Amino acid sequence: MLNPVHLVLGEDEFLAERATKAIIAQLSPAAERTTLRAGDVTEGELAMATSPSLFAEERIVLIKNTELAGKEPLEILLRACVDPAPGMTLIIEHSGGGRQKAYVKKFEKIAEVHRANPLRDRDRHSWLTQEFRRYGQRPTPDTVAALLESVGSDLRELASAVSQLVADTDGEVDVNAVRNYYTGVAEVAGFDIAEQAIAGRADRALASTRRALQLGTSPVAIAAALAHKVGDIAKLYGVRGNPDQLARTVGMHPFVVKKTMNVARQWSGDAVSQAVIIVAELESTVKGNGGEPEYAVEEAVRRIAQLA
Repeated sequence: MLNPVHLVLGEDEFLAERATKAIIAQLSPAAERTTLRAGDVTEGELAMATSPSLFAEERIVLIKNTELAGKEPLEILLRACVDPAPGMTLIIEHSGGGRQKAYVKKFEKIAEVHRANPLRDRDRHSWLTQEFRRYGQRPTPDTVAALLESVGSDLRELASAVSQLVADTDGEVDVNAVRNYYTGVAEVAGFDIAEQAIAGRADRALASTRRALQLGTSPVAIAAALAHKVGDIAKLYGVRGNPDQLARTVGMHPFVVKKTMNVARQWSGDAVSQAVIIVAELESTVKGNGGEPEYAVEEAVRRIAQLA
């Protein structure tokens, strides 16, 4: 049987909204709903909303922004939670802060608690994996990392991205699908070439470069991808430590840090310096500052792969 009193506790608006929707989804669609904002509601309005009904019909009372309420409204709400009216479900959204913070513990003793705390950077990867699993998908770690790189850290945007990707790819979501969807075919080709180059796969990197150029991929896109990947190597060359902790320092996702650190181990300090110079020269060339862009791209890919 569903608890009649729920406390949605935490500062993340999206997680709080999702938790509240999940509670309501378990109740009758015919239930009467009342939404009150604790900072605006009067004591009389709150008392009326939470008082017993003559007919004991099913009711849902959602109290939002409870951290903004004064002491008197909170006392009324607390009494309603201790002895909820028949047929009533109370949902209290509270950030966990506010002037009357001490009331949080009182509500926690009575209510079923649903946490909505902001996620730490290192937790977003597992959260996003679970988001895919809501749709029956089992994404690879690099697919999850690619989506985080493409979309960012906002949970609402990430959840929307997963929903769109699953729908638009018939559930066949992989790294290429993510990059095609968010950056376009040209950038996808450049990204793959750059990964092969920094890993030292010269033959594959050059073959991919020629094919991409024949298919119309812009030298600018390949140059940008090379610069991005070489930049990652430069950040993590010679670095040791916990990827989760390093991720905060370098502004990258822990999975990407771990993956890049593995590649960076095969680089020397001199090779990193040379690669940085190569991509700087390449970017200048592809932007029209002299030279043949397509030849310059191939030459840069070859030299970077050899340095690796």
